[in-house]
Amino acid sequence: MKKNIYQGKIIDLSLETVTLPNGATAELELITHPGASAVVPLKDNQTVVMIRQYRHAVGGYIYEIPAGKLHPGEDPRDCAMREVEEEIGYKVGTLEPLLSFFTTPGFTDEIIHIFIGKDLVPGTQDLGDDEVLEIIEMPLEKTIELINDGTIKDGKTIIALQATYLKFLGKN
Repeated sequence: MKKNIYQGKIIDLSLETVTLPNGATAELELITHPGASAVVPLKDNQTVVMIRQYRHAVGGYIYEIPAGKLHPGEDPRDCAMREVEEEIGYKVGTLEPLLSFFTTPGFTDEIIHIFIGKDLVPGTQDLGDDEVLEIIEMPLEKTIELINDGTIKDGKTIIALQATYLKFLGKN
């Protein structure tokens, strides 16, 4: 049985009574999300274009890679290309899939598709009214230092940068 609690622009919240694989019945709060794409934009194999964005939910600015929510029926590749240009003002020439992951499978079905974006050429930045950010370029190796010292805290960004670092610099 499913009871819809809230329907929003980004998420839907429902309360579901389910029978689990072990036969037990449970009442679960579930958030439905359309999914997202995120990109590690590389000017070369060692320079990442990132954003430092204001996020009200965490009370300040955080470092992130460009990312955004999928539109209904949108291909994750198309979303990735759109978000890079909108957020950092670059068009991606080559988009390479890196990985996909569930963000918090205990209560949401959100999946984020991560790509590496290369062959960047100037495009047109087009920020939404709720996007307050600055563009930052830094060496890929520096991003790992910022992860390790706790400066970079965003989950998708940590996963994407570490996977990219391993792929291009081959270090563990």
